Amino acid sequence: MALLKFLMCSVFVLTFTARAAHMSPSPPVKAAYWPSWFSESFPPSAINTALFTHIYYAFLMPSNRSFTFDLPETTKAELSQFTSSLRRKNPPVKTLFSIGGGGSDSDLFARIASNAKSRQIFIDSSINTARKFGFDGLDIDWEFPKDTTEMEYFADLITQWRKTIDREAKLTSRQPLLLSAAVYYASEFRTYGEPRSFPAAAISKSLDWINVMCFDYHGSWDTTATGAHAALFDPHTNLSSHYGLRSWISAGVPRSKMVMGIPLYGKSWTLKDPYVHGVGAPAVGVGPGDQGILTYVQVKEFNEKTKATIVYDIRTVSAYSYINTSWVGYDDVKSTTTKVEFAQANDLRGYFFWALSYDSGDWEISTHASKAWVDDQY
Repeated sequence: MALLKFLMCSVFVLTFTARAAHMSPSPPVKAAYWPSWFSESFPPSAINTALFTHIYYAFLMPSNRSFTFDLPETTKAELSQFTSSLRRKNPPVKTLFSIGGGGSDSDLFARIASNAKSRQIFIDSSINTARKFGFDGLDIDWEFPKDTTEMEYFADLITQWRKTIDREAKLTSRQPLLLSAAVYYASEFRTYGEPRSFPAAAISKSLDWINVMCFDYHGSWDTTATGAHAALFDPHTNLSSHYGLRSWISAGVPRSKMVMGIPLYGKSWTLKDPYVHGVGAPAVGVGPGDQGILTYVQVKEFNEKTKATIVYDIRTVSAYSYINTSWVGYDDVKSTTTKVEFAQANDLRGYFFWALSYDSGDWEISTHASKAWVDDQY
């Protein structure tokens, strides 16, 4: 096992002596997104802030007419409760609100980002909203700029955003707001439209960090075979976190501005043959859960209720369980802590989870992840 960890942590070809380069290391990011639609069943007051440094409110969207955040009173009250609750916690955590999210209107972001005037209206409103409700920063989850032109718009947006944040901080003598972005697992797209790459130079200069979505490599769109949907390694394809993170580094984004995403949910399939059950085994459809998706809580319940066989897959650094023709792939304590150790060994800024409330009631995954990141190693 020690040899395995050494080999895993040595996969990236380092271009410098990492420890010597960290004279003034950036504080680590141990983050998670809080889905606001679970506010009644999982209020922010229920968050164990000892396990995190940053919590994202997910999600807000600007008006498709004014490009400003014209929020209903109920949302305003929820935002105030979110930040005030987390400030009162011991320890307190930094708060950001995330704009967009999966399934949001990508065309709206393109319209906003396409010219300086609309960008400024959106940016000013985002900063005013953050200040009004006591947030420490902003996060954009634009999924995804669909071509090279929209990637240029994205670069223009974050560049103008950073300048405005810095100007506002100077004028008000306040700490500059944080600015981050949730991004595709790799720096370049080879699917979902024309080939294109994220603007690495603008990202490196304008963002505090990027949240690299190292998950959803497999799912209900392909029911022919099971898959490790957040594989750290894949011996057969580029659908892996190792490939994606390496592509961001090769593009020129500093490791200190990369935060690795880890899912608190699994994906399921129905096996074609119950006796053939490895990662990549033939399948005929989705399995248990909502369209083949189970939260970590639900995975544990499924395993306990069905007495499913649990397997750790060393090749992909993932876990799966199976019973009869039901198959579920997910991250357990072992795979999560290995990923966290991998991220730290390769000098990334930290990690984040999607999403809070998906963990077990005793914060099993989050606790082990927090312990795996050695804060005083420098």
